[in-house]
Amino acid sequence: MAVFQISTDYLRSVLVDLLNTPSPTGDTDYAVSFVQGELENMGVPTIRTHKGALIATMDGISQDAPRALSAHIDTLGAVVAEIKSNGRLRLKALNGLVWPTVESEGVYISTRSGRQIRGSIVFANGASHVNREAVTTARDANNLEVRLDERTSRAEETRLLGIEVGDFVYFDPRVEVSESGFIRSRFLDDKACIACVLAAIQALTKVGVSPSQRTSVLISNFEEVGHGGMDGLPSDLAEYLTLDMACIGNGLQGDEFHCSLCVADSGGPYSKNLSDKLRNLSNRVGIDLLTDIYPYYGSDGGAYWRSGGGAQVALIGPGIDTSHGYERTHIDALVDTANLIASYLVEE
Repeated sequence: MAVFQISTDYLRSVLVDLLNTPSPTGDTDYAVSFVQGELENMGVPTIRTHKGALIATMDGISQDAPRALSAHIDTLGAVVAEIKSNGRLRLKALNGLVWPTVESEGVYISTRSGRQIRGSIVFANGASHVNREAVTTARDANNLEVRLDERTSRAEETRLLGIEVGDFVYFDPRVEVSESGFIRSRFLDDKACIACVLAAIQALTKVGVSPSQRTSVLISNFEEVGHGGMDGLPSDLAEYLTLDMACIGNGLQGDEFHCSLCVADSGGPYSKNLSDKLRNLSNRVGIDLLTDIYPYYGSDGGAYWRSGGGAQVALIGPGIDTSHGYERTHIDALVDTANLIASYLVEE
């Protein structure tokens, strides 16, 4: 089987656009609309679920063993938890935010009226010339605050700006694409996989090839908080391929240049038969698929099973360095992942 021609230009550009579109868990409408537009431009029909996820359906040559793909659009983020007496903001993390990694990060506060107010995350009483503990104190939700770029020193003045408890906070992604193929940004988890899915579907549509089975594509929007993987999927699925970032770290084989297969995570093993099918397929098409077990990890595939889903589930994704921090991957990992997705879609 030939490897499909994945457009690296499209893959890069759609990923950068996604990364620059804020989508913290609970506030994903703009990013979902972006993906919906890309799919419909390729002739793939879509619907929105009541929960705000996106379901695309690709007709297959057969439908006796329907399949699904999923990747999640929601990212780490925060909401305003308190307007402090000094006019600054205390935040609540929406999911697995690593607090020390966001100190000094630029943010926008998105108000209910649609205004976006600029600020930055700083350590409270953070002047080293004043506070001897500023260097040694652990950073957490209680001592990091948003310093607004507005003239406000009281809670009442901040509220007059339109800011209120519950407003979403958008972190600067700081996207950079290097000539050597690296892509650095926050929120590559899991926008890298969405870009791979779009690039794989584009590769099939360009050559007029249909999937071998009817395939549903779920762009989920609550993965980071554990309940995104079942929304809108049909009940007759035989296989469910989850696309999510591959971990990199001590004791693991994964790296930034390859697609990885996760055979087990915190919830237990994925389906052996489907995992082996992907291994065999990658061998045939010349993709160097790495295999790992992720010690502290969950996915939409696990949420699908916990919700009663009965399909076989497997998980692949490009290697992402420093997950839930300032992440990095390489175009080689993205292309391999997109190629494996495309090859799987046409595999009988």
